[in-house]
Amino acid sequence: MTTFQNFIGGRWVAPSTGEYFENRNPAQHTDLIGRFPASGVADVEAAVASAVRGFARWKATPAPARGDVLRRVGDLLAARKEELADLMTREMGKPLAETRGDVQEGIDTAYYAATEGRRLFGHTVPSELANKWAMTMRRPIGVCGLITPFNFPLAIPTWKAFPALLCGNAVILKPAEDVPHTATVLVEILLEAGLPPEVIQLVHGMGEVVGKALVEHPDVPVISFTGSTETGRLVGETCGRMHKRLSLEMGGKNAQIVLDDADLDLALDGVLWGAFGTTGQRCTATSRLILQDGIHDAFIERLVARAAQLRLGDGRAAGTDVGPLVNAAAREKVEQYVAVGLAEGAVLRLGGARAVGGALDQGHFFQPTIFTGVAPGSRLEQEEIFGPVLSVVRVRTAEEAFTVNNGVRYGLSSSVYTRDVNVAFRALQQLDNGITYVNAPTIGAEAHLPFGGVKQTGNGHREGGWEVYEFYSETKVGYVDYSGALQRAQIDNY
Repeated sequence: MTTFQNFIGGRWVAPSTGEYFENRNPAQHTDLIGRFPASGVADVEAAVASAVRGFARWKATPAPARGDVLRRVGDLLAARKEELADLMTREMGKPLAETRGDVQEGIDTAYYAATEGRRLFGHTVPSELANKWAMTMRRPIGVCGLITPFNFPLAIPTWKAFPALLCGNAVILKPAEDVPHTATVLVEILLEAGLPPEVIQLVHGMGEVVGKALVEHPDVPVISFTGSTETGRLVGETCGRMHKRLSLEMGGKNAQIVLDDADLDLALDGVLWGAFGTTGQRCTATSRLILQDGIHDAFIERLVARAAQLRLGDGRAAGTDVGPLVNAAAREKVEQYVAVGLAEGAVLRLGGARAVGGALDQGHFFQPTIFTGVAPGSRLEQEEIFGPVLSVVRVRTAEEAFTVNNGVRYGLSSSVYTRDVNVAFRALQQLDNGITYVNAPTIGAEAHLPFGGVKQTGNGHREGGWEVYEFYSETKVGYVDYSGALQRAQIDNY
């Protein structure tokens, strides 16, 4: 059994607590990946002190040179793509086809960040006064605390870390307890690419200890958090009180709308991938399916038949469509929501129980589950489950579908399948989501576009694309008055 360490102060070190937690394969309980540090507050203190030193050096490095480091990171990720995909699947369960995509997102993000090293644009604008120059520039902020989830073990840490580093900040990464191995290898790759050691810190441990200490530390002015809305609310309260810059990417209850004129074959493929890919463990998962009357019954029959054929198993085995849930608590939560749905009168059309038998007994597997007759406003329709449970709502019109889509507290992703271009553009305008897909499922972020949601999904910031570089940098305004005389702006010069 391998015992792993934190990376603090430019060295791999044991936790101050002397305590460790086990990391096991969710598809096979007996497969122990290793022991990882159950760190304490003292480890966070040491990491922050080191990151402050690293920031002083890194911020003085020209942005194009910072980009060169990230370009090398992209090259290393590409060279190790299969290895990384395998270790991620072993650690969190989703099939290799998905973890390869996870690595590719990291590669794309690295190369995109590298080019932004030559594009941290400011503005030059005319002054209202003669013989005066006015401009803006982007400057780094300081130490960034990054708290990341289990479901995209490589992609999400890279979404956060690479822009933060490119902008000249130092980073402290606190990964989810379920995927510490991937984070460890990512830090190894950053160091191999030439990142100065004190610019990156890795602190493993429990969110209520390490994450809390990171959020509360006065020398960490930037926090980026991806996780549940409930935890995000607590993070937001602390950051607001301490005047920190904060990016929240939280829950979702995403809907795919299928209208009577849709390409039903395309819509069927979309909902199967959206609802049951990553075993439903995505903030962008299709957890609601809104069907118009005319196609409802026929579509459900086809959907149930196709979903029943999905093959469950170890994500590293050939032919696996759906892997396990990440841990026992996740599976118990899904079971509880199945009971909620039955109590609310929804009709269970498929699944609804643990998947057992043979090798499935060794992991946290759950059958793909479909409920029909789900009422708008019910708990099953409103609450994030984070598992392979699809709730189907019947509607009469496109307008009713839009209303149902908008009737939840979340607003991450949405999808509409229609051949009517007018309806498609109305959906883009009327659906209260940060992302809307037309004739595609609710998932599938691209590295060069902003990602995030509205309402209780986020707090207005975006990950990915060009906008994230504004989050990780400050705008500074510079004036140069070369008139040789006192000139007073904001005085009535007219």
